[in-house]
Amino acid sequence: MCGRFAFYAPREAVRATFGVDLPGDWQPRYNVAPSQPVPVIRAPAAGPEGAWLRWGLIPSWARDPAIGHRLINARVETLASKPAFRGAFRHRRCVVVASGFYEWQAGPAGKVPHFISADDGSLLAFAGLWESWQGPEGAVGTCTIITTPAVPGIAAVHERIPLLVTPASLGVWLSGAAAAALEAVLASPPPGLRHWPVSRAVNNPAVDEPRLVEPAAGAG
Repeated sequence: MCGRFAFYAPREAVRATFGVDLPGDWQPRYNVAPSQPVPVIRAPAAGPEGAWLRWGLIPSWARDPAIGHRLINARVETLASKPAFRGAFRHRRCVVVASGFYEWQAGPAGKVPHFISADDGSLLAFAGLWESWQGPEGAVGTCTIITTPAVPGIAAVHERIPLLVTPASLGVWLSGAAAAALEAVLASPPPGLRHWPVSRAVNNPAVDEPRLVEPAAGAG
């Protein structure tokens, strides 16, 4: 699963990579956690747009918004069949923009977090789904991150990672027919990834500092 990521890119990098701007101003984030606002790109009728949505999908038909706590990830294998995801998979796809993400590697001394990013330091786009849920105080926009089996270089750290959308397949993922969009993403070679162990301080969502993405002491 993907339960934490970082997003510390400047506005110019987002615009240059995806051709879309994100609304508002933001501060660098090094420990983005579920239930928090996350940067997404989606494509309603007017064309691609940037937005901030709550991480944790709440289907439009849900009675209890707490379901979002259980739907921070969607497995790529069940997008078309699971009731919580199949409608959004057909009509409301997005990407979540990130500088990198964390996965935990099991070991004799417990789970060790690793930070995973593109080899060249470029932005990553996680395939996602979004929904608008009507709550007592108005509409709430939410999203989930789609996961897939890990590529060989990362599988030793964790068995699953976010499904990565390349800039070349972004348009068809956002706007194409569901089956064709998924096929295009799966057929696009993902970017090369690098990883290194980082401080266990990332386990605490209240800690949000640049040191979280730096190699842990003694790593190398």
